[in-house]
Amino acid sequence: MATTSSLLKMSGCARLPHLAALDVKGADAEKFLQGQTSAQVSLANGFFAPLTCFCTPKGRMLANAQLLKISNEHYRLLLSTSLVDMLVNHLAKFAAFYRVELQAQPSMVIVGASESANEAAQAFGLSLPDQPYTHHTNSQATVLRLPGQGRWLISVENTAEHHALKPNDDRDALNTWLLEDIRSGLAWLTAQQQEHFLPQMLNWEALGGISFKKGCYTGQEVVARAHFRGQVKKRLVRVTTTSDSLPSVGDSIVDEQDKTVCEVVSSAFSADQQVELLAVASTKAIEALTPLYWQGHPITLCDLPYTIERLDPEQLASSLTA
Repeated sequence: MATTSSLLKMSGCARLPHLAALDVKGADAEKFLQGQTSAQVSLANGFFAPLTCFCTPKGRMLANAQLLKISNEHYRLLLSTSLVDMLVNHLAKFAAFYRVELQAQPSMVIVGASESANEAAQAFGLSLPDQPYTHHTNSQATVLRLPGQGRWLISVENTAEHHALKPNDDRDALNTWLLEDIRSGLAWLTAQQQEHFLPQMLNWEALGGISFKKGCYTGQEVVARAHFRGQVKKRLVRVTTTSDSLPSVGDSIVDEQDKTVCEVVSSAFSADQQVELLAVASTKAIEALTPLYWQGHPITLCDLPYTIERLDPEQLASSLTA
């Protein structure tokens, strides 16, 4: 299986079928999104692309996404392919009261690139942004810098131009991309775990995905109360194990009494029979250093590349230079 080091040597681009785009267009697009997402929408300025999420009134995540401003009155959400139709149906209930259109983009090709990113970007007249969560966009394509070791996400709207990306459908290339997401501590919610977690359980506030300075949005009261009262008892962790098969989304990680203490969110091979994964875990079990197992395989806890502290997206945006 591919390793992270091979990501830097990957020729062409890895097609990312697990990600898709949803466009929000119209005169009221910013106002509409401001009342629905955890992001301060005005921070999405055509350069900074904040992380965001959509919640139920009880604060449970319906979807998490990255929010890009493509042009005036045109925003784009990048999220799990499995959640696009659900999110369209959910938002449509509110969109009827605004001058806004919701447009899924099923024909859009989304790829991940490292070594070949500059060549691919130049094919569309774009340069590579060098700061995580920033993007360059024109009428043909968008190039978005993600956290990790030199990786960019490129999305193209015009199907006639896909050849410039040289998309690679190799399974190892996709595995390598997913592995880097895991090592970046970045988890994308899928349909299987919809409404399972508060945003903080995916460390979303530590990644700058929640603005605590904006006004109301659906679920805001619960999310804010959990943060300010310290009521989050589960957190995203990165762990490794040895296995010749990957854990499935939603699999249980148990303690020595066979009690479930973690729920698998994503997994990828890092080497032969070595697996890395992200899981939402009981903070009590993690702090107690309790031995944990997935289907009998011992689990080893690994560090994340960030601290579990609030990162205001306003602060993050102000630190970036276009």
